[in-house]
Amino acid sequence: MTKDHMTRMGDGSRVWMSREEIRAEVEAGNYAAVDAAEVPSLTDDDMTRIVDIMCEKGRTVSVEPGEEVILTQDGGEQKLLMDNGSSSPALELNRLEGIQVHERALGMDTFEIAYFDPSTKQIKPVIGLEMAHCQNVMANTVIPMLYMFMPNLGLYYQPTGMYGNPPDLMRDFKIEKAMSEGEKAADEMYKDIVYIGEKILSTGIDGMDFDTTASAGDLDFVASLRAVETLRESYPDADIQMGMSAENVLGIHGMVEYKGTVAAGLYPHQQVKLAEMAGVSAFGPVVNTNTSKSTAYNVARAVCMVKECSKVSNIPLQVNMGMGVGGTPMCETPPIDAITRADKCMIEIAHVDGL
Repeated sequence: MTKDHMTRMGDGSRVWMSREEIRAEVEAGNYAAVDAAEVPSLTDDDMTRIVDIMCEKGRTVSVEPGEEVILTQDGGEQKLLMDNGSSSPALELNRLEGIQVHERALGMDTFEIAYFDPSTKQIKPVIGLEMAHCQNVMANTVIPMLYMFMPNLGLYYQPTGMYGNPPDLMRDFKIEKAMSEGEKAADEMYKDIVYIGEKILSTGIDGMDFDTTASAGDLDFVASLRAVETLRESYPDADIQMGMSAENVLGIHGMVEYKGTVAAGLYPHQQVKLAEMAGVSAFGPVVNTNTSKSTAYNVARAVCMVKECSKVSNIPLQVNMGMGVGGTPMCETPPIDAITRADKCMIEIAHVDGL
């Protein structure tokens, strides 16, 4: 077999494979998704199409004209301003200028305003500043603008918060105490999300993006859904998006429910149904990348899960692609050859509405 196709591993490293090897990786990734999430398998035609896209010779690939989807960016203007030690250009721009560059030079379809530490708990003390910033941005831009924040229940636990840390308590076999502290922290986070949400939406901004939802597990997810439900009552026309943090909701609590459904263990096609009930406008499914597997494997696995999510969803899917999710390599700035192939597969096979 001639290994004439350059592809990637899940950590971003280059690897050369034959078409037959890529096909085997695609099939393995597909069946891994079927086994984990209990979703239907991709069809043979679907898998053949993924192989074709992976084997395209161009440095980058794209969809046909008219098949483009909406593009937005996690983290907003911070991607240009902050030097994180690896990928940011660290440009000497203010936050408004960073947004205008994305709108007027880079051609973003929608965009997200983000604080330097966009966690709920960190935004609350500077909410007045953020409200003024939102108003200034809205007065100087045209494209739809969202305010991005991370629920981040973890910051409500000790040592950064006032509530006991459930994993620490469970290690001491204080199971009921762990569950109780988690519930109290989730209630506090819910109140803070509603507080900052009502303040931000009162500026006239187009909507909000719950980013990396459920990063602290099932309590994080349920508290976020409750907050969406409350904000939707006050702002029925707001665009409220919810992006997840992982393919599977971690059962830190294990028994917490939303509208009669236990949150722990849910996969994208199940998560989206709860998001719909809460009043989410667009949902961002996540499928995690295995860094020891190939891009072909990871893309097939992600597409298999997201295709079923797209099938059952009644709201648009703005799938998370990049930095180790959606089949893309686990890199701060994923290689363009890998990410464009993952994007194309998501659009053509999983039928997502945005990236």
